[in-house]
Amino acid sequence: MSGASAPVVMVDSFKFLPAALAGYYQSLPVQREEPIPWAPLAKPLSECRFALVTTAGVYAKGLEPPFDTEREEKEPLWGDPTYRRIPSDITQDRVGASHLHINNRDILADINVVLPLGRFLELEEEGVIGSLAQTHYSFMGYQMDTRAWREQYGPEVAGLLKDEGADCVFLTPA
Repeated sequence: MSGASAPVVMVDSFKFLPAALAGYYQSLPVQREEPIPWAPLAKPLSECRFALVTTAGVYAKGLEPPFDTEREEKEPLWGDPTYRRIPSDITQDRVGASHLHINNRDILADINVVLPLGRFLELEEEGVIGSLAQTHYSFMGYQMDTRAWREQYGPEVAGLLKDEGADCVFLTPA
């Protein structure tokens, strides 16, 4: 169709919140970082090591503790800023989810919903990507104050990703 424009998809991030709560979040100021940080890809995907990062609050049972939801329940504007390591070979029965702001049911049934390890292992087997890192990372996405992320935990995880030789990070926000 000549001259036709692509359809516009509207995303309503507040669709399932009560109107008063949605209005509160919609009125909060949004800080944008300009220019948007961008790093060009230095080599073909078929030579890149990928790591996965999610903000879904998942953790590996027995490896590290769940995120601190007890404090969050007492202090609703606080979110646990720490991170958890997720091994590539995690089995579904070892997946834990401790996010208070999303329905964890689907994550507990299939981690690929938020951390597509199975799909990336398939891409590795097909030669689409070079390899998948052995360790991936999970954060708690609910953060009213992002200073700890920016000043401590983000740089820590970036260093760990570099140490493992990750060329690319696939982020799945929750």
